[in-house]
Amino acid sequence: MSTLPPSSQPLVLVPACNRMLGQHPFHVAGKKYVDAVRLAGALPLVVPSASPAELDVLLDLADGVLLTGSPSNVHPSHYGEEVYDQRLPLDPVRDDWTLPLIPKALQRGIPLLAICRGFQEANVALGGSLHQAVQEVPGKHDHRAPEAAPAEVQYAASHPIVVQRGGWLERLFGVGAELQVNSVHGQGVNRLADGLRVEALAPDGLVEAFSTVPTADTPGFALCVQWHPEWLAADNPVSMALLRAFGAACQDYRDTHRPPDR
Repeated sequence: MSTLPPSSQPLVLVPACNRMLGQHPFHVAGKKYVDAVRLAGALPLVVPSASPAELDVLLDLADGVLLTGSPSNVHPSHYGEEVYDQRLPLDPVRDDWTLPLIPKALQRGIPLLAICRGFQEANVALGGSLHQAVQEVPGKHDHRAPEAAPAEVQYAASHPIVVQRGGWLERLFGVGAELQVNSVHGQGVNRLADGLRVEALAPDGLVEAFSTVPTADTPGFALCVQWHPEWLAADNPVSMALLRAFGAACQDYRDTHRPPDR
């Protein structure tokens, strides 16, 4: 947790998902993601949804964006495909505003940490595509967790990933480092969007992390991971290293764009 007073902490937008609870629609955000923002030393602001006109207003307030995981998937129409499995949940309301939010945030240099669905969202928002059923792709493993297992089993470390050269994970852990991660996803990166670099790979070659290559158009910290570092993050050194890096990037953005004497 940050020792800075709340007025000095960076503000991180956390987009909510959309669920029906009984007969009523709700905006929801998992507590573990809100807690992860606080572990990063930042203040979380859960955002229910946004119209196109509101995106820039929200980004004017933001020092970071954390895209959460979710049971729902990005609608495949956003990468030119039909829905493969009608049983799986979708969240078109979230798609409608987070997909345009992502490039806008990156163009401003606002730090981005994207997790699971957020990782897939970022790839699609920037022009990439997804495997809708990784377990059915030749040569790929089944990355889903056992459905009936308790959460502590589903989110336990499942397989290693290997850190690639030239990115944020190399800076934190070293090139070639093997990190043990959990695995609770059925979809994954198929075509990585232009301008993105692979940060880590699973044993079957599936992309487990990517980032933007810093340019004049995307100058900031942007790290997207397929696993769930927010799960019991305070007890996981790898998770805490990621969150501290994200939090430091958010603080740098705040200090640059909203210094205390302004």
